[in-house]
Amino acid sequence: MTDTIRLFLFPAMMAFAASSDLFTMTISNRISLILVAGFAVMAWSAGMSGAEALSHVGAATAVLAVTFAFFAQGWIGGGDAKLAAATALWLGFDQLLNFVICASIFGGVLTLLLIQFRMLPLPAVLARQEWAARLHRMDAGVPYGIALAAAALVVYPHTFWMQSLSH
Repeated sequence: MTDTIRLFLFPAMMAFAASSDLFTMTISNRISLILVAGFAVMAWSAGMSGAEALSHVGAATAVLAVTFAFFAQGWIGGGDAKLAAATALWLGFDQLLNFVICASIFGGVLTLLLIQFRMLPLPAVLARQEWAARLHRMDAGVPYGIALAAAALVVYPHTFWMQSLSH
């Protein structure tokens, strides 16, 4: 059961968060709560030490503090802040820098692609799609959950969770 959770829960929640952000520009609190609960189950079932679990909680707390400040400035959405913190909980400090670097690069590329997309006329087939029309608006934000999820999925194979599968 532990291997099923480690192989599917985190990647599935990341994929769901990305698609939700793309189609609705929101990331449900449930996704972050499922990730937090999944981490607790995994930490306990994998025999993670209390000190290591607290280190992961520290990484999540640090990310939440920074992303909450970004949210307060209007730079990111609240769902993005919570998703980043829940992701940091799973990744811990060991992979946090890799996650932040990947998320920054992916977010920059996503933003540049959206700028280009918004400068082009929206094809008729997409104009009838509410999500595409919303994404095409010049005043719309960036669904940064896509970049966060992509970065998480790139980094996840290098985490304690996946490395312990090979041992």
